[in-house]
Order: sequence, then C-alpha cells, then structure tokens
Amino acid sequence: MLEIKVALQILKPADEVFEAIVDPAKMSNYFISESTGRMEEDKTLVWRFPEFDEDAPVRVGKIEQNKLVSFYWPIDHEELLVEMTLTPADDGAATVVTITEKSKANDDAGIQWLKGNTEGWANFLACLKAYLEYGINLRRGGFDFLKG
Repeated sequence: MLEIKVALQILKPADEVFEAIVDPAKMSNYFISESTGRMEEDKTLVWRFPEFDEDAPVRVGKIEQNKLVSFYWPIDHEELLVEMTLTPADDGAATVVTITEKSKANDDAGIQWLKGNTEGWANFLACLKAYLEYGINLRRGGFDFLKG
C-alpha cells in the first residue's frame, strides 16, 4: 500500500500552528476559500477551494489540542485518512508539522494519487509556513491556470 508523508518546520509555536489548521478564518489565508465550520472532533464540514467549483466534504476524526488534527475525505470514491501531527521544538518556538495520508494500492491509480497529493500536501505546508511566518498567501493565484 502507498502512503503519503511530508513534513516541514514552521517557526511558530504549536498553538499558533494548530489554530491556523482548525480555524477556517485562518485556513482561508493559505488553503481553502471557505468552510462550513471549525475543525472539531466528529464534525462533518464542507471545504471550498478558491480554484475549484467543487465542494470537498471532510469528516473530522481525532483532535488533540496543539498536537494532532485528523480527518477523512473522499479521494477517487474512497474515504482516506489525513493526519497532521504537530511536534514542538525543545524551546517551543518552532513546530514540525508532519502530514500523512493513507492509503492506496500500489498500482497506476495509486501512483497518480501519491504523486498528486504529495505535491498538494507539500504545497499546503509551504503555504502554511508563508502565512504564519510572513503573512503571505502563497496560494492566491497559484492554481488559476487549472480553471481552464
């Protein structure tokens, strides 16, 4: 089985990183355009992305304050688990964000998913870092070419 795993250090404490992930008002500055609510355990949300006309249903899984955010979303008619783990640096001034997405068969469709979603999660982390550290929305306009 194939599994995605990406990680990046954000130069902010875990509580700020956590809030940027669970609060839709903050998440709209680097990832989504809107959400039907805050990420809370067992809640079902709908995300909208600025460059796509489709809604993305999200079923929130386990949440651990400043440590873990997990959710399930449909990819190719399967519900896949995404886990975002926050690991604070020893001094608390930085946080390593590790994202895993599980899992698809090791076949042509799985390899295409692995390629596309690994790129997507790496982009998510870069955009999160730019937003939290510099107040920049890197995503804005970045995918306009996909609109056709």
